[in-house]
Amino acid sequence: MSTAAPRPTGANDALVGSSYPATEAYEVSAAKIAEFALATGAASPLHFDRDAARRAGHRDVVAPPTFAVVIAQRAEAAYIEDPASGVDFSRVVHAEESFRHHRPLCAGDVVSAEVHVDAVTHRGNISMVTTRAEITDADGLPVSTVVSTLAVRGEGA
Repeated sequence: MSTAAPRPTGANDALVGSSYPATEAYEVSAAKIAEFALATGAASPLHFDRDAARRAGHRDVVAPPTFAVVIAQRAEAAYIEDPASGVDFSRVVHAEESFRHHRPLCAGDVVSAEVHVDAVTHRGNISMVTTRAEITDADGLPVSTVVSTLAVRGEGA
């Protein structure tokens, strides 16, 4: 009889190092920026007032830094919805998010994101999944990098 602990259910670590194709183009609009800013309590006039944003050197209103998660989560969905991932979204708890911005997201930007599966670590009956979404503009230039860690609870967790 083996004394080894059973392998936890959850994310498939064989997908570490894989990536998913870039999402369809997403157009950042002033209305989406304003809605997000209101929902998150971001009160800077740069998010609402085009003239204030232009005076600050931007071409249009600027998204709050965490707005990039809207785009990153669209890309992450390709991984989560892939049956090979082993992820049951009803068992997912968001654990951590970090952002590296190469430039601000502004109204009028057209961006897409490619998601990479960077790590899967099993801790007891929980799989910790780290993905990285690389957001680029229509010219393929980097805009933001969003790193997300999800806890995928296995059966009984």
